Amino acid sequence: MTTPASRLAEARRLVVKIGSSILVDEGPGEVRRTWFEALCDDIARLASGGREIVLVSSGAIRLGRTLLRLPGGALRLEESQAAAAAGQIRLAHAYQESLARRGLTAAQVLLTLDDSEERRRYLNARQTMTTLLTLGAIPVINENDTVATDEIRFGDNDRLAARVAEMVSADTLLLLSDIDGLYTADPRSDAAASFIPEVRTITPEIEAMAGGAASELSNGGMATKLTAARIATGAGCRMAIADGRPVGAIAALLDGPGRATWFLPESTPLSARKKWIAGSLKPAGSLTVDDGAVRALAAGKSLLPAGVRAVEGGFRRGDVVEVRDSAGRALARGLVAYAADDARRIAGHKSAEIESLVGYRGRDEMIHRDDLVVDQA
Repeated sequence: MTTPASRLAEARRLVVKIGSSILVDEGPGEVRRTWFEALCDDIARLASGGREIVLVSSGAIRLGRTLLRLPGGALRLEESQAAAAAGQIRLAHAYQESLARRGLTAAQVLLTLDDSEERRRYLNARQTMTTLLTLGAIPVINENDTVATDEIRFGDNDRLAARVAEMVSADTLLLLSDIDGLYTADPRSDAAASFIPEVRTITPEIEAMAGGAASELSNGGMATKLTAARIATGAGCRMAIADGRPVGAIAALLDGPGRATWFLPESTPLSARKKWIAGSLKPAGSLTVDDGAVRALAAGKSLLPAGVRAVEGGFRRGDVVEVRDSAGRALARGLVAYAADDARRIAGHKSAEIESLVGYRGRDEMIHRDDLVVDQA
């Protein structure tokens, strides 16, 4: 039988979202230290098992509000931005110190909505986070609230966490919240509400179960979590909503019998990504390749510059291009690692020559196999 513990244990690349209402003590407006140290113990335990971990952490505005002695009630936009600026330092420092004591390196990444929706900024953010994971670091993500203009927030950090999971091709997203999952109604007001352990399709009936924000410190309610679930599962990532309030909440899920609502995708992260490449974008140009490259692509390998014979179009790095054989037949499409002018300079050359030809050290591949969809016809 599949359990919350087994699903979490199977995760290889895990995004964990921590909400303000469980990170920050509502009274003094400070980090809940005992809870926080247990969280970092859990993160270290997950990392020691070979998992790659990304943290999406709220809390900067609430911490900054305390530091700047801002009054209670709703903050003006500029006050929220100031609070975010002051609080983000405190938040990042807490993660840096606590994770360092466990032999882990924290890396701060601040994102805006445009970073997830504008293609080139998306690619840059994705590459940064992927590189950090490859180097063994733990990215700590928050919205760049100091420059946000759309009512200070991305929307909520549930949606941000789902976008981050999509960016890094995570297989699992865990939302630590102030409720242990999805119910048929709000269990705080309806004693007859039933817990739902698993969701495979987000139907109108499921959406009708969502309520509003749960507390002053939490920007998102169940409705935002369902939005996050749509994003995550659409990218092939399973998502769980679990109660993050108890000390050692992740350990409780790993060791059992902690419970959570799991939203399950129909595809893996890689297949979802390739489906998006194959069907969602219009090619901005084309690369004609030689017979050796044709064989390499058929064998599931990346496209190297040496196999490219001609470059057409005015594409930029990260655009989708079509790959054709010498007869003009479409073989594949993928996300190209070089803009058209640079692609022309390195076409037909070995990867070791790229830096001398374009003036910087880029990727060895013209299109990496993870960014390439080969036509199976």
